[in-house]
Amino acid sequence: MFDDDPDAPPAAQTGSAGHRGRLRARLLAGGNDALGDHEIIELLLMGAIPRRDVKPLARSLLQRFGSLAAVLNADPRALQHHPGMGEASAAALRIVAIAARRQAREQVRASPVLSSWQALIDYLTIDMAHLTVERVRILYLDTRNMLILDDHVGDGSLDEAAIHPREVIRRALDIGAAALILVHNHPSGSPEPSRADIQITHRIAEAGRLLGITVHDHVIVARGGHVSLRAKGLI
Repeated sequence: MFDDDPDAPPAAQTGSAGHRGRLRARLLAGGNDALGDHEIIELLLMGAIPRRDVKPLARSLLQRFGSLAAVLNADPRALQHHPGMGEASAAALRIVAIAARRQAREQVRASPVLSSWQALIDYLTIDMAHLTVERVRILYLDTRNMLILDDHVGDGSLDEAAIHPREVIRRALDIGAAALILVHNHPSGSPEPSRADIQITHRIAEAGRLLGITVHDHVIVARGGHVSLRAKGLI
C-alpha cells in the first residue's frame, strides 16, 4: 500500500503538479461533464497521494471495478488493498459515497415520500444499487407520508426466512406508522421482480390490510435501474 511516494523525482513531481492544476481548472470552469471518470478519481486521490502521478492508479481502479460508481461504492478493504492504494486513498474515495448518501437521505426526509418519489429513487440507488449482497429495508411512513424510520431488516434473499410479514406490521404499529414501502436490491444487476418478491409483497400487504397499515409499494433497485411493483400493477 503506497499512499504517497516521497522519493518521486522532482521532474515527475513538477509535471504531475501541472497536470493536477489543469484538472482543477477544468473542474471549476466546466460543468458536470468537464472531467472524465478517471480524471474525477485522480482529483479525489490527489490529496491522499500528493507527490505521485495517480493517473495509472485511477485507470486501474476503473478497470478492476468497472465504473466510477462502482469504484466509489467498493468495499473499503478492497480499495485499501488495491495495488498502489492505502488507508488514506481509500478514505478519499469512500467519503464521496458517504456524502452523497447523506445528501440524498436529507432530501428524502425533507418532504412527503410519495410527492418526492424521484428523490427517494435517487437515495435508494445511491445507497443500494452497487451492493454485492441482497439487502432488505422497510421505509415506515406517518399519516403525511413523511419518513419515520428507514429500517435495515437484514441481508439475504427476500423470503419469509429473512422477513416475516407479521413482524413488519407489528413494527409499524409499535412506532405509529400508517404506511410502509418495501425495498430491496438485486446484486445481479436486473431489477425485475422474482416470484418470491411478489409473493412476500402480497403477504405483507394482506397482513397490513387487516391492521390498517398500507403497503404503498415494493421498490427493487439494481445497477440496471429500478422497478416499482405498484407501477407494474403487482400490488
